[in-house]
Amino acid sequence: MVETKVKTSAKTPVKTPVKTPVKKPVKKPVKKSVKAGTVRYGKRRRVIEKPKTFIEKPIGGEKNGGTRMVRVKKLPAYYATQLNPKKRTKHTKSRFRPLRSSITPGTVCILLAGIHKGKKVVFLKQLAGGLCLVTGPFKINACPLRRVNQIYLIATATKIDISGFGIPKHLTDQYFRRVKAKRAKKEEGDIFEQKQEKYVPSQQRKRDQAVVDGMIMSVIKKREDKKMLFGYLGTPFGLRNKMYPHRLTF
Repeated sequence: MVETKVKTSAKTPVKTPVKTPVKKPVKKPVKKSVKAGTVRYGKRRRVIEKPKTFIEKPIGGEKNGGTRMVRVKKLPAYYATQLNPKKRTKHTKSRFRPLRSSITPGTVCILLAGIHKGKKVVFLKQLAGGLCLVTGPFKINACPLRRVNQIYLIATATKIDISGFGIPKHLTDQYFRRVKAKRAKKEEGDIFEQKQEKYVPSQQRKRDQAVVDGMIMSVIKKREDKKMLFGYLGTPFGLRNKMYPHRLTF
């Protein structure tokens, strides 16, 4: 900076030096040269290849074009009737229902559904899943040990005292589950010639049935009305003309 000297006098005031701002040179942005295969800012992203939906496969034959585009994953055979169906909550938990007061161990009940509907059975106990374990006995009306829902049972006033003997503890829900036999995917022969396998009870099931039936039969034989009770358990239940279920007393 250049200072100017001014002669001062009594009349003229002193002037202070004035600084003039200096302009800084503006730097121009330098463009960086980017090499091939590199990224200017940050890290290089990985390129993820999308899975192919179609694959070209060769096909035999002179007039088939030689190749054909085939899907990698086959489309489902089921097509929804609605584009956006409403989602419904799935209730998978099994709720344990308490027994009715009329159903007690030894009560004679009437079956309302199944193969043995109309037969009279003896209630033994309630299983952990909530189903009722009943038996004919098998020697009287050919009804074996079965699991039945209590809504398909009508409790009668006839009862048998079975408190003197204990029911085998291994008679549980797992005991009555069937084992599904595995079938081969491709079987030779005509599909109409294949016969369905019939259910055959195991030797363990037969032994348990004989034990339970023996205990119930021994109790019935001690009663005075044993002849009437054997006939009552052996005859199926049915309605005749002008017999209304809501008016009957069981």
